[in-house]
Amino acid sequence: MDTRPLGKTGLKVSPYCLGAMMFGGMGNPDHDDCVRIIHRAIDAGINFIDTADVYSRGESETIVGKALKDRRDNVVLATKFFGPMDDDPNNRGGSRRWIVKEVENSLQRLGTDYIDLYQIHRYDENTDMEEVLFTLTELVRQGKIRYFGSSMFPPDRIVECQWIAEQRGLLRFRCEQPWYSIFARDIERFVLPACHRYGMGAIIWSPLDGGFLSGKYRKTADLTDDTRIAQFMKRFTGSFDPEAELFRRKLALVEELDKLAGEAALPLPQLSVDFTLQHPFVTSAIIGPRTMDHLESLLPAAELRLDTEVLDRIDAICPPGTSVNPVQDIPNGPALRRST
Repeated sequence: MDTRPLGKTGLKVSPYCLGAMMFGGMGNPDHDDCVRIIHRAIDAGINFIDTADVYSRGESETIVGKALKDRRDNVVLATKFFGPMDDDPNNRGGSRRWIVKEVENSLQRLGTDYIDLYQIHRYDENTDMEEVLFTLTELVRQGKIRYFGSSMFPPDRIVECQWIAEQRGLLRFRCEQPWYSIFARDIERFVLPACHRYGMGAIIWSPLDGGFLSGKYRKTADLTDDTRIAQFMKRFTGSFDPEAELFRRKLALVEELDKLAGEAALPLPQLSVDFTLQHPFVTSAIIGPRTMDHLESLLPAAELRLDTEVLDRIDAICPPGTSVNPVQDIPNGPALRRST
């Protein structure tokens, strides 16, 4: 598998990054099976693995640690912090207190002396970003992490953080992890250009749009309560209505894209993932298989290159810079909060 530069870090990573969110209670609870999937990915040429402390409350990191016991040196290992790990209000976020504590917990779960890429999972409105950058800079100097990055930062925050680092003489975020798929192309307008401007890698997640672009769902009746889409909607919004207009629209677009994939002699999932890798500012696409079959079905797309005609037809179905999805994860800053 070819490799690509991770921004201006000097690191070379595979176009696929193995996402570990589905390893553990959130997806596949069989640790041995998850380890086999990780080993297969590495053997196939994937040298980049991404997890997070909050995935199954540390279980995912533990599984990744088991899998890398004898393979650590050949893998670029990334994890994240920010989400709540228990009911303690201080065991979350971007405070110096929490970062210093949680990096030790992640190191222990991962069974390693260092983390290649340590990422803040979301922008923290409650913590001074200078404090976050200072703490992460210190962790680099201590040798506990090699680089650090952000996830789901809007473009103005990306620029702000680069400015703070320059003004305060701190190390800076070296990559961003945004949501990107055929259905979620809004980052093409400002986020990806900002990453390119500052030499940041772009590690995109959910290239299959939470499963919609897997081709598995063709009508609203397929969106049953046991599907991954239903489970995640309930978890993050508290409800799920398969007859919602958003889902109807997505399923109609899936039908058009599946027809295009068939004409291109490609499975829809492979076409969808490869689409994200065609953008010149994208470094890697995170694939998050739950089973070995899921992984095997996506591996061939790592070497694919969609031709211009196919890309143009995708643009006609889902125009550049637009999103089928509602706007997600915009920080609720003071100007957007209702006064009390």
